[in-house]
Amino acid sequence: MEENEYTFRVIAKIQTDFPAKFGIPRQSGLIEELTGRIVFEKEYRDENALVGMEGFSHLWLLWIFSENQTKGFSPTVRPPRLGGNKRMGVFATRSSFRPNPIALSCVRLIGMEKTKEFGTVLHVAGVDLMDGTPIVDIKPYLPFVDCQPNAKGGFADPVKDYALQVSCPPELCGSLPKEKVRALIKVLSEDPRPSYHEDESRIYGMSFAGYNVSFRVKGNLLSVIKIEKQP
Repeated sequence: MEENEYTFRVIAKIQTDFPAKFGIPRQSGLIEELTGRIVFEKEYRDENALVGMEGFSHLWLLWIFSENQTKGFSPTVRPPRLGGNKRMGVFATRSSFRPNPIALSCVRLIGMEKTKEFGTVLHVAGVDLMDGTPIVDIKPYLPFVDCQPNAKGGFADPVKDYALQVSCPPELCGSLPKEKVRALIKVLSEDPRPSYHEDESRIYGMSFAGYNVSFRVKGNLLSVIKIEKQP
């Protein structure tokens, strides 16, 4: 190993409703209805490693942008919420295009389940990870130090309340399991499209919870036009 290089071990992988990147919320905690299941790798399925975790309501997940590893370093990136045409310093953003493909998410711990096949698994909410994402560490969220009520959000503050109106006919939304409908509507309201896409005739497709969802966007209205169960 060369100087200034380190090796990380994957301790767990998460199971979520997103088999692909398209549609995943841009930040954790935005959609509480999105849940995930953290399954530890065999060598880390020791219950002693989780003693005391049940007392915490939230966790920090450190994970790898496994689908977005790029070579080279770019000091600036194009944040989606700024329209994709304005550059900011990479270290002033949470962009996935980074010198090291490391990400950080704050999730709510729903529960801990003992299973015969995988040992103890963690159920979490507010996820923003793709199915199968490798996790390299888990740390407890400490409200008395991690919460900063007077913190400033920089250039992200003006767009934090951005949302689309979503129209999903009952005959389409009714094809989804009830517990997934609210999550899907919130995912779509966050506008999963790249910010530079403005073609109102374009039909977009997204995979979610075992279904293919098609939609188009006109102005501030997103209209779902098809929901089909995947084969």
